[in-house]
Amino acid sequence: MRYAWITLQEGTFSIKAMCRVLKVRRNGYHAWKGRKPGAREAQAKRLDETLRQRFEAHQGRYGSPRLTAELKAEGWRVGRPRVAKRMRALGLKARAAKKYKATTQSKHNLPVAPNRLEQDFTAHAPNQKWVSDITYLWTGAGWLYLAVVLDLYSRAVVGWSMSERITRDLVIQALTMAVGRRRPKAGLIVHSDRGSQYASNDYQQLLAQHGFLCSMSRKGDCHDNAAMESFFHSLKVEQTQGARYATREDAKADVFEYIETYYNRQRRHSTLNYLSPCDFEARMAA
Repeated sequence: MRYAWITLQEGTFSIKAMCRVLKVRRNGYHAWKGRKPGAREAQAKRLDETLRQRFEAHQGRYGSPRLTAELKAEGWRVGRPRVAKRMRALGLKARAAKKYKATTQSKHNLPVAPNRLEQDFTAHAPNQKWVSDITYLWTGAGWLYLAVVLDLYSRAVVGWSMSERITRDLVIQALTMAVGRRRPKAGLIVHSDRGSQYASNDYQQLLAQHGFLCSMSRKGDCHDNAAMESFFHSLKVEQTQGARYATREDAKADVFEYIETYYNRQRRHSTLNYLSPCDFEARMAA
């Protein structure tokens, strides 16, 4: 183990100094390094190489749980503790998070719906429960607002809309996309916060037109829409945090790539036994 540590640190400290501190002979170290690696060492090297490749392929978005799932899917017999240990040794650290403020405005006199969801984020089939919310991104041209609709069954993003203005049209367009894609039946619960966009007459009429049941979070309780908060957290940590968008079009293209190319089709989700939303739905439908 001491020889292996010296190898990892060769570019940082001198071999002479490390051998002295670790109380090993330099000739012994060089003899160890020059010998032909055994099968176990060769496998460990392949694991490190694969781990680094997968980490880079996901652009630093994956920590040890998802990387473990990724490796197991490829046939590796490896546990999370070992993956976490190798990540630390290789200096692989997943992206860290920042806190973000609430976006929608709940100070209005419009009617609000009861909380039908009651923090039950489970669904046993597609199109039973949807959640929706709005977030924002800064660009060189000003703010860009994003509304998203998520199906709680698979955590798939089924509808989204982006605009420079945070209006009722933003959430109506996201819901309209979701309806066009999924063709849900009447009785679907659509949950959101109490923002004026969701409480607007036009949005409520759209829900009623399709026979959907409106559900709204309690005032000031972000936990009532935790699944949606989790998606926005992932979006910002894994894609937009630290990005510098010159225009709103640049930001739109980046968000589109994340949602449609990466999140729905590739990103492994912890609540889906580390399958992507699309893979989960395909497996359950088979």
